[in-house]
Amino acid sequence: MENEKKPFYDETVRLFKYVSENNFEDLAELCDDDFGIVDIDTDGGGKMIRTRQEWENWFHELFAKLKAMNARTDTEILTYDALKTEAMGYSVVEFCQRLYVGGQVGKFFCVVTIIWKRTAGGSWKEARWHASLLKQEW
Repeated sequence: MENEKKPFYDETVRLFKYVSENNFEDLAELCDDDFGIVDIDTDGGGKMIRTRQEWENWFHELFAKLKAMNARTDTEILTYDALKTEAMGYSVVEFCQRLYVGGQVGKFFCVVTIIWKRTAGGSWKEARWHASLLKQEW
C-alpha cells in the first residue's frame, strides 16, 4: 500500500494500536511529547497538556474511564502524508476513531499533526501531537 512507504506510517499505526489496546507502557515509550500535546477530550473539546506528568495522568484517566464504561476504540487512517529529514519530520493524518460503548458506535473524524524526532539511539518518537475534531456521528 502507498501509505506504508511514507515516513512514520508504521509508528503512527503503532500509536493508534496502543491507544486502542489501552497500552500505556508502549504508548509512553513511543511518545516523548517534549512540547506537550493538544488532544480531544471526552466531551469533544480541545485539551492542552503541557508536561509529561499531565500526559501520563491524561492517558491513565482516559484508559480507566474507557474500562469503567466497558468501551473500546479502534482507529481507521483515512489520509496520510509525511515529510522526513535526518533529525525530525512530521505527519498529517486524517482518521476516524470509533468508540464502541453500550451497543452504540460513535465515529469521531479528526485530523492530527504529529512532529517526530530522531532519538540519540536512532529510533523515532512522537515529539508533539495536535489533534482537532472535525465531526462526530452516533
